Amino acid sequence: MTVYLLRHGKTQGNVERRYIGSTDQPLCSQGRAELRNKTGPEADRIIASPLLRCRETAEILYPGKDVEIVDDLRETDFGAFENHTYEELKDDPQYRAWLDGAGEAAPPGGESKAEQQARTVRAFQKVMAACGEDERVAFVVHGGTIMCLLEALEPSHRFYDWQAPNGGGYACGWDGERLTVAATI
Repeated sequence: MTVYLLRHGKTQGNVERRYIGSTDQPLCSQGRAELRNKTGPEADRIIASPLLRCRETAEILYPGKDVEIVDDLRETDFGAFENHTYEELKDDPQYRAWLDGAGEAAPPGGESKAEQQARTVRAFQKVMAACGEDERVAFVVHGGTIMCLLEALEPSHRFYDWQAPNGGGYACGWDGERLTVAATI
């Protein structure tokens, strides 16, 4: 089975380098323009996070196609750090501790990496269990969602090694248990 893990286009929060995990931002004009120059890889099913930036990206990359929304594919909730930049947070002791722990723990009022990973892997596996053996499935999701899925299901690299640019991602094979990255998109 072929799986495409695609990161949403740019938002204003991405441009400003903000933690916009659960913040429901639309694509910015730059993000829309960059996506209009792209075509989504050929897919039989398009799955997206419920957040607006992913739904808009799916509509641009796959015009006129049905998009299935899967709530548990949303980005992590950064809690108290949500919608802030490094510069705004760098002197906050809780933020420093979170960074020193490589973002493993939950930010105050937010979600840990392990919680997000468990949620996203469960959602991915549920979607894939309902797919036909020859289907091509495009997931239009978030950078953190992609990193969680690949770290858990294709563990040759660490979490931060799987960063995808806005509008980019990975083409993968799926054997029912593991992802195999075939190409960068």
